[in-house]
Amino acid sequence: MNHLVILVEEESMQILLRDILLPRLVEDADQWITVVRHRGKTDLRKQIPVRLRSRWPEGTRFMILHDQDQAECRALKAELLALCREAGRPETLVRIVCHELESWYLGDLEAVGRALGQESLGQRAAQEKFREPDRLANAKQEMERLFLDHGPQGYKPRSGARAIGPHMDPARNRSHSFQVFIRGVVALAAERRV
Repeated sequence: MNHLVILVEEESMQILLRDILLPRLVEDADQWITVVRHRGKTDLRKQIPVRLRSRWPEGTRFMILHDQDQAECRALKAELLALCREAGRPETLVRIVCHELESWYLGDLEAVGRALGQESLGQRAAQEKFREPDRLANAKQEMERLFLDHGPQGYKPRSGARAIGPHMDPARNRSHSFQVFIRGVVALAAERRV
């Protein structure tokens, strides 16, 4: 593999991955990883076959990152994998964000606290609702509450990615879906070196 294309739903995920996390996780990420954003999940689904069939360099691999929201995780993944097979790319790696990007932030409350200048916020990670952030169906509302309670302005996805992302530490993140995503990227990066 000499190129990785990650298809995401929205700009905030693109910012977090392309500008912040991937360069810290993977050597020369900006030279061989492309993060393609879409205008929400409907646009992403519509574009999957188009993107996978497009002309890419020989050896390009694909990853799709899709929010679970209220869908059943296994069924959603099966639907996305079927789209990949139909497009002739059955090896595409599909990762489901449980439930949404904000769950990943809540998985690292210390990073959220640092972004807000509220170091003590990290101590709330021991609270039951934050122990398994992927179970929170209202992660975005939780982020909005935290930003209203502790920040000078409300939570916005793009500025949230820019503020929280630099403080995120994959090793301490409690979001299982975040960890599965990280393992997938690291495995693909290892393929590149072989």
